[in-house]
Amino acid sequence: MRFPNLPAAALMLALSAFPLTATAQEAALITVTGENTAQAAPDLATVDLGVTSEGPSAAEALATNTAALKAIMDRLAAAGIEGRDIQTSNLSLNPNWTSTPDGAGSVISGYMAMNMLSVRVRDLTKLGTVLDAVVTDGANTLNGITFGLQDPKPVMTAARKDAVADARVRAEELAAAAGVTLGRLVSITEGSAYMAPQPMYRKDMVQDSAVPVAGGEVGMTASVTLVFEAK
Repeated sequence: MRFPNLPAAALMLALSAFPLTATAQEAALITVTGENTAQAAPDLATVDLGVTSEGPSAAEALATNTAALKAIMDRLAAAGIEGRDIQTSNLSLNPNWTSTPDGAGSVISGYMAMNMLSVRVRDLTKLGTVLDAVVTDGANTLNGITFGLQDPKPVMTAARKDAVADARVRAEELAAAAGVTLGRLVSITEGSAYMAPQPMYRKDMVQDSAVPVAGGEVGMTASVTLVFEAK
């Protein structure tokens, strides 16, 4: 096709009106997500415990609370719990209100002091004994026990490897169902990773302890998303 006597700009505009034929076709992609949970026996327990005390005055409520908490911290130290594993998680001092006899209002009838500790126990064979001891020394509030791992990296590594293997199996199944084969790996993206306690129990965890505690197992869950080319 010839464009006689057209300026260069007009010639370029005329050429742009004719579509170009694509020389390459985008490859089809297969995207899959794999997930795996690796299980392990816990070797760490975090206990939320503390003391709640009442008194006619704020000073008396706090003094009673402080004395009990000091005894608990001394007991924890005697049990081998290091200072780095003991942390104050909540400290409060509030008035107790009581309605007046005529119901017209309320008055302060005393005070309540609460001091909570987050305690990490690294030797689980001592966990039940520690709980029994601190209760004897005045701990009257227990908000729960969380089990975990001191070093979760090896378990998480195992979970990641199995998650990748799971994703590849899924991709191969999809490719076979579609009548294609897997090509090169285009991308890999890690999803959320987390630790969750599992409803399993170990009878030997603290069997000689005063307070029976079942640690069960904890699971590290990993997920990955793989993108393959299809051939």
